[in-house]
Amino acid sequence: MNDVAAHYLEEARRQLRGHKRMGEGAMNQLRDEDFFFTLDAESNSIAILVKHLAGNMRSRFTDFLTSDGEKPDRFRDTEFELTSSTTRADVMEWWEQGWAIVFAAVDSLTPEDVMRTVSIRGEPHTVLQAINRQIAHYAQHVGQIVLLAKHLRSSDWKTLSIPRGKSEDFKHHKVLAGQYERGGPKEK
Repeated sequence: MNDVAAHYLEEARRQLRGHKRMGEGAMNQLRDEDFFFTLDAESNSIAILVKHLAGNMRSRFTDFLTSDGEKPDRFRDTEFELTSSTTRADVMEWWEQGWAIVFAAVDSLTPEDVMRTVSIRGEPHTVLQAINRQIAHYAQHVGQIVLLAKHLRSSDWKTLSIPRGKSEDFKHHKVLAGQYERGGPKEK
């Protein structure tokens, strides 16, 4: 069981790092004013999405194993409000602080912790369930950030994955490099 739990934690860390990297790849392509653009009155800007993510990260992962994941000092509704003085630097600081809390908590976990019980809003979750919940939540919002950034950059967008129309080239390159076997990636 410990091998599976250790593998799970390694994979969770890999996915979280990937979400962080993807969000940064999108935000790095933006002008300062792009962080505050909304598609319509009901949509969130990238700045709002980051502020919400950071608030969620702080609440969920501070004292992760010992306190409820919805902290009493979290005022979620304020995560969807900005002041006119909010800057790109503020947004990036929220981003870095949030991820630092996530990685500090997840990196401190051991395989023995994976089946421990933690609570989120008073509901019990195994550590595995709680982390999966957050990975899905963060993927959703990072996807929104990427969509907005891609919309704003349009033809100037630099892809964060395999470029459109280049899938076969990518696959061929991987086959030549010996990284694909029987139609899929080799296991490490």
